[in-house]
Amino acid sequence: MCTFGICFNISIMPEKLKICVIGEGSWATAIIKLLQYNLKQITWVIRDPDMIVQIKENRHNPLFLSDVEIETEKISFVTTAKEGIKNSDIIFIVLPAAFVELSLEGLSKNDFLNKVIFSATKGLIPLQHKTVCNFIHDTFDVPFNQLGFISGPSHAEEVALERLTYLTVFSINNDTAEVVAELLRCKFMKIKTSNDLVGSEYVSAIKNVMAIATGVCHGLGYGDNFISVLVSNSIREIEYFLSIVAPKERNLLDYVYLGDLMVTSYSQFSRNRTFGTMIGKGYTVKSAQLEMNMIAEGYYTAKGIKEICKELKIEMPISRAVYNILYERYSPSVEMKLLTDKLN
Repeated sequence: MCTFGICFNISIMPEKLKICVIGEGSWATAIIKLLQYNLKQITWVIRDPDMIVQIKENRHNPLFLSDVEIETEKISFVTTAKEGIKNSDIIFIVLPAAFVELSLEGLSKNDFLNKVIFSATKGLIPLQHKTVCNFIHDTFDVPFNQLGFISGPSHAEEVALERLTYLTVFSINNDTAEVVAELLRCKFMKIKTSNDLVGSEYVSAIKNVMAIATGVCHGLGYGDNFISVLVSNSIREIEYFLSIVAPKERNLLDYVYLGDLMVTSYSQFSRNRTFGTMIGKGYTVKSAQLEMNMIAEGYYTAKGIKEICKELKIEMPISRAVYNILYERYSPSVEMKLLTDKLN
């Protein structure tokens, strides 16, 4: 199957396709783990040379998912995105949204000619309030049929433990989606494809805001009874947002939508729920971020969604409450008490 100048043949894919992963965090390390099953060579962009040295010496990422064995003989390490994408066919961007713009700084649209770019980032680019695919399309003039997104209820920690996980690969180009799905499939990873690229990116970003809300309520002492009401209202709020921003026939009960919202809202591995819990217990935003030493995507997304809602006159009470708490410094207890009267 041939698309946009690159010929994809699933049967010979591991030998023919050149793959690059940009990012060194937990999810990037989990993606590397998956790709190692199906590829003989992978380019991995890690900006920190010292981290590269440690991975080469110890065959483990020293900071993230340190139990995952890195097959260093399969990895070509580089320190810049430009180096990484130069000779690659498919690029996986696996970064917190706040770092995407900086990591791609200095690149031009010529660097992305005939490249396929898949984001695994569940958030909005700060200040621009765009999903990663929209940002790459607008900034580097990459056609949407060369862009894609990977999502699902998939904590990197469970992928590292090889626990059964379901992902969805999104692209308006079905052939490309199938090829990328095949790259990531393994004994514990089930994958399907979808063309809901725009909607899936927004859902994966907004659900982090909703997870912060559940965390705040948990930190304040609300129980599971109320949190279940909050989560059910969250999926309706997301549905309303999509009906205006990305109208399309979709089933939000699918695991890639509702399932992702649920795992992020309830799981012990959820950074956004953890962040929200700390806020509910009285931490300031800065102190919570410092103690976590990890990015909670929902923090940046809350502001982006607020700006989009302001422009389009969309009412999203849960998202607005989270924004008020994080950016306007409203009292979490007061804001959540007011929110309880708006839920049904």
